[in-house]
Amino acid sequence: MVEQTAAWRLDLRHWLEPFLMRLAHPARRAMCPLYVAGLIGPGDRKSVQPMAWRLGLGGHDGLHHFIAAGVWDAAPLEAELLARADHLVGGPDAYLVIDDTALPKKGTRSVGVAPQYASTLGKNANCQTLVSVTLARGEVPVPVALRLFLPEAWTGDLERLDRARVPEAFRAARTKPEIAIAELDRVITAGVRFGCVLADAGYGISAAFRGALSARGLAWAVGIPRIQKVFLTGVEMVWPAAARGRPRRTAVPGAASAAAAAVLEGIPWRAITWRHGTKGALKAEFAALRVRVADGPAVRIGGRVNQHLPGERFGWSANGAPQASESTTSPICPPTRT
Repeated sequence: MVEQTAAWRLDLRHWLEPFLMRLAHPARRAMCPLYVAGLIGPGDRKSVQPMAWRLGLGGHDGLHHFIAAGVWDAAPLEAELLARADHLVGGPDAYLVIDDTALPKKGTRSVGVAPQYASTLGKNANCQTLVSVTLARGEVPVPVALRLFLPEAWTGDLERLDRARVPEAFRAARTKPEIAIAELDRVITAGVRFGCVLADAGYGISAAFRGALSARGLAWAVGIPRIQKVFLTGVEMVWPAAARGRPRRTAVPGAASAAAAAVLEGIPWRAITWRHGTKGALKAEFAALRVRVADGPAVRIGGRVNQHLPGERFGWSANGAPQASESTTSPICPPTRT
């Protein structure tokens, strides 16, 4: 057992070597493999003191200083991670997957913890929420970014931010889609190769997020709620006669928008098997229809205010059942029909 433990720790240090070279201080280079070994090694408690005991260290001060007191620049490590990820799975057939994850917490002092939606639990809970970016090709995913989201309970409480020593650069309120776009730009700047961006409806519901992807010339496929309003591509813009007052300054659609799920009800569906899993073939019914999402400027239509015009770009409304999806360039792989 002792020999096996020594062997995998040696393998771990070899794997970490490119990242250790990015750490300027020798003490950090020494503590990093020990801390990672403590995280992935045996034992349920992953706080510093029990990890130090399991690692056979004389005390836990070194590990504690490495994660809590040492101030160091993470950018070189992040750059190395992006380079390694691109080497492993990058390419035109790779996907950049944007998602979020939650870390359930019982206390109130951890930075960003608050009652909010926890994706890992499928309900609202006291947790931290993090925006994740993963580079994947085939069935091999490589996480390349994980950024903490600060809810309003934190960004609106200066005393709480001060007590937790949150850096000034991270105190401004940012939505999860805004964080995701900032990380996307960092990945692009680093030269990471991918062919398409994927995200679920938590991000796809944001018209600003979809617009930011298109503005960067990216191919993308995102989930949208089944109630997202869309227009058929043949919708015509007309100039309605004003009953009184000045003439209308904006043309409006000649046909009403409809929920994405509704527009798919009347078209053919077909069963597709996309791969074989541990429990057999994974298959579902699929349908797709070219549409224009109702995410243009808000206007009055038919006496109703805040009705959105068709967006400038065409997309694909696909599946319709609990989510639909769209792409600016080509058909996508939608979620399963239920």
